[in-house]
Amino acid sequence: MAARPIRLLHLITDLDVGGAEMMLFKLLSGLDGGAFASEVVSLTTIGPLSERIRALGVPVSALGLRRRVPDPLPLARLVRSLRREPPDVVQTWMYHADLLGGLAAKLAGGIPVVWNMRQSNLSPSVNRRRTLLVVRLCARLSRWLPARVVCGSQAARQAHVTLGYDATKMRIIPNGFDLAVFKPDPMARAAVRGELGLLDDAPLIGLVARFDAQKDHRTFVQAAALLRRQDPDVHFALCGDGVTWQNEALAGWIAAAGLREHCHLLGRRDDVPRLTAALDIATSSSIGEGFPNAVGEAMACGVPCVVTAVGDSAAIVGRTGVVVPPRDRPALAAGWRALLALGPAGRRCLGQAARRRVAERFSLPAVVAQYERLYRELTPRSTMSDASSLL
Repeated sequence: MAARPIRLLHLITDLDVGGAEMMLFKLLSGLDGGAFASEVVSLTTIGPLSERIRALGVPVSALGLRRRVPDPLPLARLVRSLRREPPDVVQTWMYHADLLGGLAAKLAGGIPVVWNMRQSNLSPSVNRRRTLLVVRLCARLSRWLPARVVCGSQAARQAHVTLGYDATKMRIIPNGFDLAVFKPDPMARAAVRGELGLLDDAPLIGLVARFDAQKDHRTFVQAAALLRRQDPDVHFALCGDGVTWQNEALAGWIAAAGLREHCHLLGRRDDVPRLTAALDIATSSSIGEGFPNAVGEAMACGVPCVVTAVGDSAAIVGRTGVVVPPRDRPALAAGWRALLALGPAGRRCLGQAARRRVAERFSLPAVVAQYERLYRELTPRSTMSDASSLL
């Protein structure tokens, strides 16, 4: 009897370039194409990541749900689609997709749903009220809607258990990293510095993060000002969605700190592996994280990190980097100074240890294999072909 692929529908709130979206892309790129057939549906619009997903041979569509506008039609369309061509598993990404995907799968006949939890800081100060309402509603429904709940980190698991999510359905699967993409690149150092107009030996400290309250760019800038008082040659490269000079808040912080000539705002980039490999030090200044992709990516590139003690960041870097308290600009500046004081050879040794740590604990093939096992658990009979089931 011939086997057919397990059909997966990935429902995600949007397809911008963020942590959840990139983990979805990496999962799609690593899944066994002979055993799994994937489709991606965005609740809102076709975002910038859609073409990269389509290049993998994965269909992408959008329901057209408008933010802040209650509209039952996208949910109705999703239910009809699931009834017409039911997948074996619905995998949802981000809270609104968890809620709507869970309801649609239940209404369509009880298709198994896997939720994906990545947040660990659910404070009202850094989350929209509407999002927190959805989070609390999902907590109430977690005993009924999902078959499994994947948590991207131990911190994310604990945060959601505290809110009332069903702990018995939870499984921790960390982010995975493609070491063939994120790798040391000796040529990148000189090339990136040339593009930024820097000397080859100029220290370059980076922050790869979208502009968001949780990423705390303000503390990064304030710490940068402290460090530059002691090291006037240091430069800072920041990239991510919204990280441009058109961002008045960010540009204002940089101007107030006197860093206009030493901060390089690069916006959203398609060459993040190359930029990351060019850094002397990578940074996570976040006040809330689950499992930060940018930290694992920097480690895979052989770049030592200074991270804040939030989410699973400290557990990820282990002894290969420096951990500091969040919202503590003197501590962040001191962490950078400690790594700069090691010199190039010392940082190279730390970076090599960091890459080994990622390879041993967070390689993409190992993480994809965990997702594949989970999907197989939920579809024990789905590997039989439609034709053979008629025999």
